[in-house]
Amino acid sequence: MIKITKIQIPELPTEKPRRLYVYLPKGYESSGKRYPVLYMFDGHNLFFDSHATYGRSWRMMEYLKKSGLEWIVVGIECNHEDFERLSEYSPWDFHYSKVGSIIGKGEVTMDWIVNTLKPRIDRDYRTLTGREDTMIAGSSMGGLMSVYAVVKYNSVFSMAASLSPTLFLNPAKMTELIKTHKLEEPTRVYIDYGSEEKEEHPFPWEKMFLTAKQLSSAGAYVEARIVPGARHSEEYWEKRIPVFFDYLLGK
Repeated sequence: MIKITKIQIPELPTEKPRRLYVYLPKGYESSGKRYPVLYMFDGHNLFFDSHATYGRSWRMMEYLKKSGLEWIVVGIECNHEDFERLSEYSPWDFHYSKVGSIIGKGEVTMDWIVNTLKPRIDRDYRTLTGREDTMIAGSSMGGLMSVYAVVKYNSVFSMAASLSPTLFLNPAKMTELIKTHKLEEPTRVYIDYGSEEKEEHPFPWEKMFLTAKQLSSAGAYVEARIVPGARHSEEYWEKRIPVFFDYLLGK
């Protein structure tokens, strides 16, 4: 079951309300159990092809039903206006030749997720509230935010999945963040990049492996991999759902 509501983030208002998606596992209404929670960026791209930006979703609901994983998944729609997605999904200012200069509002985004959204989800649903049962994940800019979140808000998230992250936008800031934060035990991070993404999102693989090494030095368990044949799209990220779940859950 997926519940969809329209929301506004007061600190990050949009012309049209954005959608909040909450997936509840089978049997939720009658079980009385509490469930772990996965928070995901670009929530509109997770469940329905008809909602997805490019007409193809992650098909996350199908995977969860087939696998039998009992997780609540909370997906937050991005801001589609101009370059606001880039702004809301970057913790720091950056300049990129394709779009120009962007003011990073990612810290505001994460403060809202941690201090407003998570308490609301924990109040309205039967969740397991501790960090050991809380995961964050995303792709591209959402992948960047997932690494940022698991470091900066490590007392809230013990697991992060970062698919095709845009780590090249301000690597010095990421290095500084990781070096100044010691991560709690356990912290697990899955991070990857598709071998065919260089044509679409030029990104030296070395930056990903450097970030993985830095995370490991800070105390995280990390899996970093290049995915053969994978491109920068939901079709390919869907195939990695079982991979990151298996790693983060220690299977």
